[in-house]
Amino acid sequence: MSDTRQQDWDPRAEDVLNDQIAAYDKMRGRCPVAFSDYLQWSLFRHADVRRVLEDHETFSNAASRHLSVPNAMDPPEHTHFRRIIEPYFGPEAMAEFAPQCRAIAEEVVARLPADGEVEAMAEMGQDFALEIQCAFMGWPTTLHEPLRAWVKRQQAATLAQDREALGGLALEFDGVIREQLASRRAAGDDAPDDVTTRIMNETVEGRALTDEEIVSILRNWTVGELGTISASIGILMRYLAADPELQGRLRADRHQLSTAIDEILRLDAPLMSNRRIATRAVEIGGRRLEAGERLTILWGSANRDETVFEAPDEVRLDRDPADNLLYGAGIHVCPGAPLARMELEDFMDALLDATVDIAPLPGRPAVRALYPAGGYSEVPLHVRR
Repeated sequence: MSDTRQQDWDPRAEDVLNDQIAAYDKMRGRCPVAFSDYLQWSLFRHADVRRVLEDHETFSNAASRHLSVPNAMDPPEHTHFRRIIEPYFGPEAMAEFAPQCRAIAEEVVARLPADGEVEAMAEMGQDFALEIQCAFMGWPTTLHEPLRAWVKRQQAATLAQDREALGGLALEFDGVIREQLASRRAAGDDAPDDVTTRIMNETVEGRALTDEEIVSILRNWTVGELGTISASIGILMRYLAADPELQGRLRADRHQLSTAIDEILRLDAPLMSNRRIATRAVEIGGRRLEAGERLTILWGSANRDETVFEAPDEVRLDRDPADNLLYGAGIHVCPGAPLARMELEDFMDALLDATVDIAPLPGRPAVRALYPAGGYSEVPLHVRR
């Protein structure tokens, strides 16, 4: 197929924004590698996305205009930083954080009404994401409300594509992190032995990390966590409310809970996309990309590819987990996956323990989030404890 750089689709069209999942499902069959001014090359098929993930030499992660450690790095630089980061999400670190994680999940779920309405995104998803992330980082509870306000302003600026506002918000968030660094330096030997302090004392290739590198690492962990964990909670609660049979099965058998979480988030993505950049001319999906052109990986499409997932809208607990790209694949697979899985399983386990029923509210459907967010902006539900 010759490439004329015509607009194959409009990612900002009203029908696309109103239901991203349905729009991507159509594009996967109609034009699986599609060009637009907004997203450049968008990849919809599982096979094409996996090819990109596993060929980091041709499809570089260095697609950010700003320092992003190690997300927007390639080997060997990526390898050096990844070696530092992975232990923070290893078995020992997860075992150490597990009791606190479970306690926070139970505290958030305990705020549910005995028999009444809840807006799952704001009251459960955002609360849990804020509190669990601050606890993991060792940040004070006084940051919960300022960070909640920051997330709200950041989402509004993203939807408005207000680059000036987004730039200011990025600097503001970096300021929050730098305040945490400064307080630990001022405390000297009395600084808390937490994740933030430990990162400050790491070295890479025989040198200390710069403040810019530390801030980038902590920013990536925190901003990413606040968005994806809250989106995941909303998706999971909405799905179980809409599927009382699965809800009942999971109440009766928690051994299937972890598998069910990954499968629900496969079919309804909490993180909609990631970026790459071509390092050389390459053909993919019948389209030719030139060196320097940008790609958008659409997780919300690839993980619903009917050539890989039979009846992709169905939750099936016997699917091959290796096909699920929820946490990516290749050398850039999400290092924080063990933490995210523990957090989501603890929250959903606590939710099922504390309730006898979660149901939709008649006449008040969930409201889909707009790109680049995944999941929902509102999830009104009825709960009974």
